[in-house]
Amino acid sequence: MTDPVKLAVVYYSATGTNTEVAKTLAEAAEKAGAEVRLRRVAELAPQAAIDSNPAWAAHHAATADLAVATPDDIEWADAVIFGGPTRFGNVASQLKQFIDTLGGLWAQGKLADKVYSGFVSSATRHGGQESTLLALYNSVHHFGGIVVAPGYTDPSKFADGNPYGTSHIDAQGNNPVGDETRTAARVQAERVVRIARTLKAGAAV
Repeated sequence: MTDPVKLAVVYYSATGTNTEVAKTLAEAAEKAGAEVRLRRVAELAPQAAIDSNPAWAAHHAATADLAVATPDDIEWADAVIFGGPTRFGNVASQLKQFIDTLGGLWAQGKLADKVYSGFVSSATRHGGQESTLLALYNSVHHFGGIVVAPGYTDPSKFADGNPYGTSHIDAQGNNPVGDETRTAARVQAERVVRIARTLKAGAAV
């Protein structure tokens, strides 16, 4: 019997939407038998920018004690789920900056052969969700990682309609994370854990 799948959920969230999705993914993965590290990436924005948005300031204060991601979390993991908001159809700078710190592990081949997946949010429908996930997966290809997207592998995926990863439209904070997004996150987490477990078991043979 193999050890439990080790999953790192590494994300950026400004006002809390992606924190909620990340927690849902982590909880579903734990229920599926994984050992999970839930980690936020460091905030890069100046305090003045954070303070200019009450929701951002409140969330920044509320999550100050949450563990910050380090390259060790990625080296430790069998599978990684990255997530965050879209920024002009691309990965948010805070998450991208963290990914850019992984060059040392990449050079040693320590990012290869792991399972990777992603999630995203945007303020509007068609607000860059798919392009952001595809941009995120470009880094995974360079890692030599194995992309495990949810696809249309569960009937619920025809409701949220995004085969690339869990996505949520927050409508500038007016649309809280609900059942549709949480179901998509559960399906994604379970699939990531299942595929990672299969790969890990095969490697142990």
